[in-house]
Amino acid sequence: MASKPTFSVPSGGSAQVSIIETGMRMDDIDLGFLLAPAVDSFEKISIPGWSILIQNSKGQKVLFDLCFSPERDTYPPGAWGLINAAGAAIKGTKHVADVLKENNVDPAEISSVIWSHHHWDHIGDPTTFPKTTEVVVGPGFKKAYLPGYPTQKDAYIEERHFEGRTLREVDFSASSLKIGRFTALDFFGDGSFYLLDAPGHDWGHLNGLVRTTSNPDTFIFLGGDTVHHGGELRPTPYLPIPDEVNFPLPDHVRARGVSACPKGSQFRELNVKRGRKPDHPFFDPVLVVDMADAVESIDKAQEADAQSNIFFVFAHDVSIQGVVDFFPLPANEWKEKGWKEKHMWNFLGDMTLATTS
Repeated sequence: MASKPTFSVPSGGSAQVSIIETGMRMDDIDLGFLLAPAVDSFEKISIPGWSILIQNSKGQKVLFDLCFSPERDTYPPGAWGLINAAGAAIKGTKHVADVLKENNVDPAEISSVIWSHHHWDHIGDPTTFPKTTEVVVGPGFKKAYLPGYPTQKDAYIEERHFEGRTLREVDFSASSLKIGRFTALDFFGDGSFYLLDAPGHDWGHLNGLVRTTSNPDTFIFLGGDTVHHGGELRPTPYLPIPDEVNFPLPDHVRARGVSACPKGSQFRELNVKRGRKPDHPFFDPVLVVDMADAVESIDKAQEADAQSNIFFVFAHDVSIQGVVDFFPLPANEWKEKGWKEKHMWNFLGDMTLATTS
């Protein structure tokens, strides 16, 4: 095992964070649309979508990503182009704002909605929030994606999302702050929540880092779409697959008569058979606008993932289901509850059949 990389974060306050489950799912996505190289018996992928509620010590509330809008008849043509290319079947009936109201949080309390990037399954519908809620986007967003639909007929986003509302584009160019190797901005100014410059998947793509406890410091890393599957993130030389792995076997795997998790050595051998190194991730990203930037952002994120005090959650991380507490419960006690260890290798379930073929 390689020595653990450093991932330095300045001292600061903590924030309350919750993972919001909206019920959104995208089923039957062609794996090759998101990940490569192929692996036997893993042709389709189904993924959820998470929105993250963050509240600082002064009570200011923001959301990182809005997941999707259940009102699919309002999607502009550009969004449908991406959905159809993925071969996805979309399920879900609730806006994030609906979930907030059901749990006695007024959408008017949300001061900012932060989009990790401009894809339809992250932007939701900002019009479900009052005009006082700003939309925060990454660098280059306005140049790349404005005007929206209907002025630009093939746009992914809609101009109505910004009418009468502040659209704030963050600028990392003057920032000297580094979180690990990420260029960063202190969003609240108290060290409790940082925005990280993580391009590659999309222009202006953002990650986040929330301090969940202080002294000792623990964090939740918000990965957005830097990765779409745990096999893009792990294993690494810092986090090799252990000899004994335990994870819930997917139903379709049990249906094939598999009743026990394969050994870690079988997954390492699978990686080698596919032309990978045994301690390198199973997959490379596919859905990117810049491959070099995408790979670099993943490399930086892997350094965060290797830290015992950082819990990595990406926007479509199905492996946390059955492990984490969802909103309205907070996620701050993730380390005490052992979530990182419980979910770390759950993604291997998708590749179990390939180890037995």
